[in-house]
Amino acid sequence: MNLTFSPEEQAFRAEVRHFLADALPSDISERVRLGRHLRADDHLRWQNLLSEQGWLASNWPKQHGGPGWGPVQRHIFDEECAAAHAPTVVPFGVNMVAPVIMKFGSAEQKEHYLPRILSNQDWWCQGYSEPGAGSDLAGLNTRAVRDGDHYIVNGQKTWTTLGQHANMLFCLVRTDPEAKKQAGISFLLIDMQTPGITVRPIITLDGAHEVNEVFLDNVRVPVENRVGEEGQGWTCAKFLLTHERTGIAGLGHAKQALRHLKSLASRIEHRGKPLLELPSFRHRVVKAELELMALEVTNLRVIAAARDGGVPGAESSLLKVRGSELRQELSELTRRALGPAALPFFPDFLHGEGSLDDERAQSAAASAQYFNRRKLSIYGGANEIQKSIVAKTILNM
Repeated sequence: MNLTFSPEEQAFRAEVRHFLADALPSDISERVRLGRHLRADDHLRWQNLLSEQGWLASNWPKQHGGPGWGPVQRHIFDEECAAAHAPTVVPFGVNMVAPVIMKFGSAEQKEHYLPRILSNQDWWCQGYSEPGAGSDLAGLNTRAVRDGDHYIVNGQKTWTTLGQHANMLFCLVRTDPEAKKQAGISFLLIDMQTPGITVRPIITLDGAHEVNEVFLDNVRVPVENRVGEEGQGWTCAKFLLTHERTGIAGLGHAKQALRHLKSLASRIEHRGKPLLELPSFRHRVVKAELELMALEVTNLRVIAAARDGGVPGAESSLLKVRGSELRQELSELTRRALGPAALPFFPDFLHGEGSLDDERAQSAAASAQYFNRRKLSIYGGANEIQKSIVAKTILNM
């Protein structure tokens, strides 16, 4: 069962499909399909093509250079991109810091940063989590001390995704250690080339260099790079996180993973019958599909409610919880469907060296994705924290 779309929406889907078929480089889509680690150039090539088409900032209003799409158009675009094995747009600039700048930034900040994000001149990364402040983000210790027209920043950030490629960092810092935890935080935009910044890689379970530690040692940041008033950082942070959590639902990728799983399970046999005909396995697949349908409807409701520039509510926490759990379940079922074939791990192939036949390549991808998907229930705010937000905000518990 699928959602019903209007003739205009179906025409838009056809337009997106035509663009993807014509513009998406085949070598990039093949790397995505086989689960190989993408290079910085892969991301930039694809995002430059989207920028030329005017589709990079799919969630931006026209006044800031976006296409002005509604929630259904954005949903269709994300779904078709996932089906075509297009890379996910690196979200930190377009989908995360840009809405904050639009909402809280000065006219000068909007004029300077938004065009640079649209043209891929700046690659942003996120400086939120710290070794002692992950889900309890308000407990962060990175300090920014005012020194004339600058802040002097000292501290450490972790889990900084793709920070090795970034030239800009949006960062939460503590500017008033005497204030209530949330009230003493400010939001800074930091040039990664500033002296005193060190980026150190963290290699994840699937062998990828995806995340990093970032150390800030007496880093001088102009006061004009603060977004909003001093001490308003927590408001900016919450605004950004609701947008991030909505995106983490990953509906397009979940639907593509479900299609792949059903294709595998219809071909792989167990005791002479396709796995998809095995009641215990079929039950889990059907359950995941039904939950994905419910999540899709909820996702459309949430983004529709925020279409006029509002902030997605606590419902974004629901999307984050269910979306991450579903994607983990689909990666687990894919691993189970492959059985012993999912055991071999080929890190060199995933890094882009050598070749494998299609069957072994898909097995290598399934193994790597299973490990990588373990993070989904932690990043963007651990699922346990999201459940507490839902309990307090929606259920009044």
